[in-house]
Amino acid sequence: MASPETIAKADRFSGGAAWQETRGSGEPALVVRELRKVYDGGTEALKGVSFDMPAGDFLALLGPNGAGKTTVIGILTGLVHKTSGTVAVFGEDIDRNHQAARRHIGVVPQELNFNIFERVIDIVVNQAGYYGIPRSTALPRAERLLEQLSLHDKRNERSRNLSGGMKRRLMIARALIHQPRLLILDEPTAGVDVELRRGMWDFLRQLTAGGTTILMTTHYLEEAEQLARHVAIINRGTIIADGTVKGILSRLHSEVVTVELVEEKAEAAAAVVHAFRPKLVEPGVLDIEIDSKATVGTAVAALEAAGIGVKMVRSKSGRLEEVFMRLTSGGAA
Repeated sequence: MASPETIAKADRFSGGAAWQETRGSGEPALVVRELRKVYDGGTEALKGVSFDMPAGDFLALLGPNGAGKTTVIGILTGLVHKTSGTVAVFGEDIDRNHQAARRHIGVVPQELNFNIFERVIDIVVNQAGYYGIPRSTALPRAERLLEQLSLHDKRNERSRNLSGGMKRRLMIARALIHQPRLLILDEPTAGVDVELRRGMWDFLRQLTAGGTTILMTTHYLEEAEQLARHVAIINRGTIIADGTVKGILSRLHSEVVTVELVEEKAEAAAAVVHAFRPKLVEPGVLDIEIDSKATVGTAVAALEAAGIGVKMVRSKSGRLEEVFMRLTSGGAA
């Protein structure tokens, strides 16, 4: 039984009834089976892609440029015709029940594609009309979304006057106006500064906590590591890794941690922990490689025994990026 706090979040971010339906049904949000796409000229963009998404999941679809991510998103959203394979969105086949499947999906494309001369509020409300939502319902819903995305004070502005980050948030508001059960984000924070990106992360966390299923593509591997529960890595039209973030990261046989020293004795410290393949970062900081938490203690004990104080030890970000680079470059992770 969900807590009142969780249900309140769902009501706020994705519509209470839709959330309860999603969580209450055991069906997956998305089932992709043997998806193939051959473009005119013979280019095979997808070579039998298969993956599942449970309802309420947050999946990051990762891959280098040209790997097939955009083709997958295009097929899911009806913009690209697949060559073969099947896709079901909450049990609705995209071929047999296209309209029903499409109603479950909200899309935030990579490229900005709204009318720059329209007012912000009108862009969101007019989108609701495509789903048969009356203006009397759409207007207060759009007001709430714009407030949640810190755009309410800009609601009467022409969209061309918004900053790049604001335009990205407007795209999200538009995608959510019909309260979709599956939100697809194609590079949602591209070109957004660090502060705005973190704010969008918080909003997406609240959204998925409220029950919305999210499929995201991103080139920011830290973003995927921070937000996603599951990861699917695609390369040259084939899924080469698929699992939980924790499971994918477990492929690393070692991990890099950063050791911050009390004094600027990084060179002396490196000599003490040479077995951990130290790398000098700056005078009072070095990175070392470990294979378990226990070996962190061993390294710290060796430093302190040598009279070198340790101020802080922290995991180095970018672990998912390391796995990603190994896999997509053809190496074993």
